[in-house]
Amino acid sequence: MSEGSPALPGRIAARLAVPVDPAIAAFAGALADASGARAVLFYGSNLRTGSLDGVLDFYILLPGTREAAIWPTVSYHERDHEGAMLRAKVATMRLTTFARAAGGETADTTIWARFVQPSALVWTADEAARDDVIAALVAASATAARLAAALGPASGTAEDYWRALFRATYSAEFRVEKRGREDDILSVNADHFAGLLPLALDAAGIAPGLHGAILTPGLMPAERARLLGWWKRRRRLGKPLNLLRLVKASTTFEGAARYAAWKIERHTGMPVKITRFRERFPLLAAPQVLFDLWHHKRRT
Repeated sequence: MSEGSPALPGRIAARLAVPVDPAIAAFAGALADASGARAVLFYGSNLRTGSLDGVLDFYILLPGTREAAIWPTVSYHERDHEGAMLRAKVATMRLTTFARAAGGETADTTIWARFVQPSALVWTADEAARDDVIAALVAASATAARLAAALGPASGTAEDYWRALFRATYSAEFRVEKRGREDDILSVNADHFAGLLPLALDAAGIAPGLHGAILTPGLMPAERARLLGWWKRRRRLGKPLNLLRLVKASTTFEGAARYAAWKIERHTGMPVKITRFRERFPLLAAPQVLFDLWHHKRRT
């Protein structure tokens, strides 16, 4: 395979076309109409389970190039569906910025790491937008594969490399999930990741060195050092950037306290009581919740 091989784009295009519940597609369409989007991606656990419960996760990708200083903008939306309330967390940014972040051109550590995982393209303005999203996700896979090869062993299974990648990216952010989250990602998305790494390495210009189930990526020491330096700079900025995004989200995400409480309990088992203060001032309430979470993790 060569860097121009259609194997990876074809695989990603097929994955993005996975059918979703019509209620999710309708929600995405309404969000797109209200925002003037070029495309809407759906991702997260509800994509895997097909459930409408909890909070749906969408990325709205806009036209244009002028981006907010801190992106994405995060908001909360509700929509009635046959007498039941659907809830969604929506991240909004320019498609051009999304593509640059997917290609590792920004300080961001979230876009390429998140979108090498499964997602569905549930709404597009036109074929050009669809092609741009596919190209961005190809770039995300290549970016993730490069770093996985640099962080992982000299030789190993694909799971060894993905595990090293997700362990590193999770540690670079403020996360509520328990340790070992990378194993959960790989186990519940086994079909998605099966055979993906050799294609992504090839797209990244790195020979996979595949022999049976073992890979030996053709990464020269100088290139490995360059990639690790690239990652070191982003890892250093990961938590400060994550904090800035949380601060911004606290001003745009109505219902942030309810969403955060649901997410913390779902991933850690620790219930979070929603008080009037926490509802009105989620950012000010966050230190106590994080302190409680720290104690909870130490006990479990």
